Amino acid sequence: MTGDPDSMNVIAKSHESVLWLDPASGLIARIAAAMGRCTSPKGLFPAQAVVLLPYAQLMPLAQKLWSRAGPGGFAPRFETTLNWARTLQGFVPGPDDITFDAARDGLTAQTLLERAGLGAQRAALAGRLVQCAHQLAAAAGAVAPQERPAWLARARAVLAAGQDEPLLALEAALARIALEWAGASQYATDALFQALSPAPDRVGAPSCLIVLEGFQLDPLAQALQARMGAQAISIALQAQAPSGSITLHAARDLEDEAQRAAACVLRHIGAGRTPVALAATDRVLTRRVRAMLDAQGITIRDENGWTLSTTRAAAHVMSALRACAWDASSDAVLDWLKNAPAFVQGQVLQLERSLRKLGIQSWRAWSASGSIANLTPRAAAALTALTTAVNDLMQTLRATRPLLQWLQALAALLQASGQWDLLAGDAAGDKLLAVLRLNPGERDTLQQSLAPTVWASRRLGLPEFTVWVNDALEAASFVPPYPQQAGDEQVVILPMPQLLARPFAAVVLPGCDEVRLPASPEPPGPWTAAQRRALGLPAREALALAVRAAWRQALQTPHSDVLWRHSDDTGEPLLPSPLVQELLLDGLTPTSLDPREHRAVPSHPDPRPLPVAPGLPVRRLSASAYEDLRRCPYRFFALRQLGLQEAEELEGAVDKRDFGLWLHELLKIFHEALKEAPAPDLPARAAMLDVAAGQATQRMGLGQDEFLPFAAAWPQVRGGYLDWLARHEATGAVFEAAEVAREQPLGELTLVGRIDRIDQCAAPGPASKAAQAFVIDYKTEALGKSRDRVREPTEDTQLAFYAALLSHDTLRAAYVNVGEKGATTTVEEPAVVEVRDALIAGILHDLQRIAAGAALPALGEGSACDFCAARGLCRKDFWDAA
Repeated sequence: MTGDPDSMNVIAKSHESVLWLDPASGLIARIAAAMGRCTSPKGLFPAQAVVLLPYAQLMPLAQKLWSRAGPGGFAPRFETTLNWARTLQGFVPGPDDITFDAARDGLTAQTLLERAGLGAQRAALAGRLVQCAHQLAAAAGAVAPQERPAWLARARAVLAAGQDEPLLALEAALARIALEWAGASQYATDALFQALSPAPDRVGAPSCLIVLEGFQLDPLAQALQARMGAQAISIALQAQAPSGSITLHAARDLEDEAQRAAACVLRHIGAGRTPVALAATDRVLTRRVRAMLDAQGITIRDENGWTLSTTRAAAHVMSALRACAWDASSDAVLDWLKNAPAFVQGQVLQLERSLRKLGIQSWRAWSASGSIANLTPRAAAALTALTTAVNDLMQTLRATRPLLQWLQALAALLQASGQWDLLAGDAAGDKLLAVLRLNPGERDTLQQSLAPTVWASRRLGLPEFTVWVNDALEAASFVPPYPQQAGDEQVVILPMPQLLARPFAAVVLPGCDEVRLPASPEPPGPWTAAQRRALGLPAREALALAVRAAWRQALQTPHSDVLWRHSDDTGEPLLPSPLVQELLLDGLTPTSLDPREHRAVPSHPDPRPLPVAPGLPVRRLSASAYEDLRRCPYRFFALRQLGLQEAEELEGAVDKRDFGLWLHELLKIFHEALKEAPAPDLPARAAMLDVAAGQATQRMGLGQDEFLPFAAAWPQVRGGYLDWLARHEATGAVFEAAEVAREQPLGELTLVGRIDRIDQCAAPGPASKAAQAFVIDYKTEALGKSRDRVREPTEDTQLAFYAALLSHDTLRAAYVNVGEKGATTTVEEPAVVEVRDALIAGILHDLQRIAAGAALPALGEGSACDFCAARGLCRKDFWDAA
């Protein structure tokens, strides 16, 4: 989507001219005038002036515009404080210095916690300590090294006041450790104070310092300015200009907002308003918008990036580490193997089928079991070799060892699994290798820096090493490569404060709701307002002013689109940001025009499938299979005749179905034990039920935490069932068998099934002494649903089908509804023999029609489709509405 080449960038260049190149009020003219006011005995040469910028992205822009507007070929040095410090001397941090590298600072934090007597909590507190220390480091680094001890003494007094509350003892300890750490550290920017110290013959010292102020005052820049005295001048970057054209967009949800934001960007590009700034206020939303723009072939310069831990490269490393844990789940190992090129994927899929078929959740259980022996010789040989190779690799990450040896072992594992080649050469993968120091040269540098510390020899286990890797990846950011040629980008993704002094033709501001764009952000860290003032940390008021200033500056862009959504991912309602609400109060209204381009897409609905399968004869039929045929013939065709089945989940939350399976198992155990050793009194039966519950839990492999939902309801269920059992036995019913597998020939067809329970009861009639079979099926559903089953007996197949498995001329059948709230109720089918005979006739008729070539249509009716495994095959959601 492109605009007229002659008009491309016209608005951006006009905006650029006003901001930077205006001869009266542009930034270039103001910088030149400030250089003229700086006093110097020998006169000022432009290269002797340093211009401090608030963020690094302004450096190439300022250099380019100075060369366009400035006299001659000489220019001042445009720097940020950090970039300037790097040019002065190589900084080598000490063993305990803050480096702003989370991978190393996390180790130092654990050491400091141990020294403070908090070694037991070091794993949980290290991340919080690093965050607090990094916040204080900005204030401590703004103090000259020789003045830092005095600053530290004043800060100690501030923290000591009001921190003797026992409930806040841990927070107070973290604050004190962070302060001592920040105050004792040396920083790369300490070289700037030395460079500006008074010395007549100091080489490279600037003769003039010009500070361009951003939305927030930089404490270090202010300190350097004070050190330079009359040779330092500050210039405000914020320009007071009228707002541009503002369009408001109210979206329904995240996806609607992302689509509208992408459409706004494309409209600006189509109109020739480039580059377009896309403000990154919400990480998930911004990545969604970027994906849509990438699909349109838009050239993007992403200055914001995203957390390294969310990249595919990080997923490779973390999946390998999780799979090598001693208690790794089968799912975790499969996730690793599927993404490791060294393993034959055909064998991996065969392994997955075996694990799912057997329901083995733990990899240790698979390795220790003899399940492989039950396979065919060829399959057993392949899976044995695969399992051995996987276990051999896992063993390389099991022993405890120092950090550097862990890095060597991890690098070797990634190379052996083939994942190293997926990382090397990939932009995110290269960043990951650098952050974790997995390359040999980077490991050598880390070894030198860790030599004076305890981490050179301290041994770590795999869980501790995994936590360290995860923390390092969580704290690192990945910024994708920029376009090859500067200025080629059509869209620039950046934080909203970095719109300052940038000549964009248009800006799109998504995520402007009350959560993502608050008018008064919460200050980070555990510091009180008084402590923030005393420590030199920005107060809430300063943060609020900075947000408003960035907001005003963004709206001064010639064209701006402001977007927010009415509901969050969870469905919770959202209000616009207070900053947007002010615009609404000023009279602006959300546009009724959708920025998306509407296209008429012809509909091509699918017809309902009408398969015929006379060549797939049905030889064995279960109750559930015939229920499928009655509910939807296509489901029967797909799942029963074709034999297509969903893959079983290896792990899943315990649900109502699991409760029913557990209850069936424990009642079988209980009644078989009661039959062997009758116990007439209630306490003895209750004790036997509890024993049966424990055995059922063990047989099903339920852990203690998984059993908790059952344990909460069990006392009421047990009491209600024993009351029912006493009433049931009082009628003369006697337990015969449980979980009875039966087959009943029916011509060429065989009915198969497993009956929950068969009792014997007295036949009807006052003088009858004959016994009669009583078929029982347990239900844990709502009592009303069980009653509905027998209200229309010909619509229910289960009891009648189980009755058909018995050859008795007379029998009884009932659902026994075992309620979780305590009541157990019998719901009997009074005419089960008649319904059974009708069911048999219906089965024979239906299967004869299938064999004769009758169609098996997809009905798509009622609740049958809600949880149907064949829904993706019949494609109900794409049928012709007619």
